[in-house]
Amino acid sequence: MNIVVFGASGATGSQVIASALSGGHTVTAFSRTAPKDMPPGASLRIVRGNVADAAAVADAIAGQDAVISTLGVGKPLRHDQAVIDGVGHVLSAMHASGVRRFLYLSFTGVKDVRGVPGLIIRPIVGFILRHEIADHVEKEALIRASDADWTIVQAPKLTNGPATTTYRSGPAITSAAGFPTISRADVAGFMVAQVTDQRFVRQVVRVLP
Repeated sequence: MNIVVFGASGATGSQVIASALSGGHTVTAFSRTAPKDMPPGASLRIVRGNVADAAAVADAIAGQDAVISTLGVGKPLRHDQAVIDGVGHVLSAMHASGVRRFLYLSFTGVKDVRGVPGLIIRPIVGFILRHEIADHVEKEALIRASDADWTIVQAPKLTNGPATTTYRSGPAITSAAGFPTISRADVAGFMVAQVTDQRFVRQVVRVLP
């Protein structure tokens, strides 16, 4: 399948590209800077652009079968309206081009840090990440209101560890005690698998260790 990845130059975006290529997909990597250690080849096209540019986003999405977003924020712990607007551009371009499948990486904190210690952790995490969580809430609302075949993937803190394939996934799973983490490789593998998996279409799903 033809997949375009937004946020391709980030650590998680790079893992998504690697997973998609290893799965035999053709990938368009869209980002402001070129993904590291990934020279273009027959199955990888690199497009330099900004999600704030609606025309560039539309050009990248035309002819694709699916869209994966791992877009973060320009400045950590800050509100980033440009990325929120960018998700809107992605959804508009998908509608105009007739591209249906959309995978969006969000954060488990959007709904709460759960488990017994959550009573202590929740206010701390919520305060530190309040701007990023609020941005995810806005982007999730845009996605839910769209006509795309979306899946919102909520993950906890991401690590650079190897893929384990031992993670749990589902709409109603909760985290164990403490601060859960999961590798970017595992999240990337899960997201790429959802391109052709219809179980979680138009659902919010969590991926947890």
